[in-house]
Amino acid sequence: MEKEKTLTDKIINYIYILSKQPILLRDLLEANRQFNEGMHVDPAKLGFRLKLGRAYLVYILIVLAILVPISTILHYPLANIDPHISILGAMIITAIIFMGFNFFRSKMRDIISYRQIKKSWQLRFPYFPYHEYNKKIEEIYLQALKNEVSKKDLEKYILDNLVED
Repeated sequence: MEKEKTLTDKIINYIYILSKQPILLRDLLEANRQFNEGMHVDPAKLGFRLKLGRAYLVYILIVLAILVPISTILHYPLANIDPHISILGAMIITAIIFMGFNFFRSKMRDIISYRQIKKSWQLRFPYFPYHEYNKKIEEIYLQALKNEVSKKDLEKYILDNLVED
């Protein structure tokens, strides 16, 4: 039985291309570190790419779904005010719409980054739930970087340090 998809899931699936290749351990750990610090993660490392045209289309539909009802409700009161106020209002709304796309794109990118990290986490660390261990493994990863642990020994180093604690 497939779980029911939310609107956000449908939007994410529509505007992003996801790679079928697994995420490398070092890329996963680096992405987790960056995500925990509130930074944007490199999409190539997490295996996703934005379909910009589709993102614009979805954003336009969201904006229309908000503006059309508001315009319908406010049409009569706005028709009777000074045109200068209407022009200023239109300029402000236009600016908000254009700035809003950057917020929309950023939010969608954060959501897909989080999902890709969690999905890869389940493959790499199946016995260590993400919510409980992501900070701890991040600390161990940073220590591994300081100790210059090689790529091939990184997984063993992390698991050994997790078991010791």
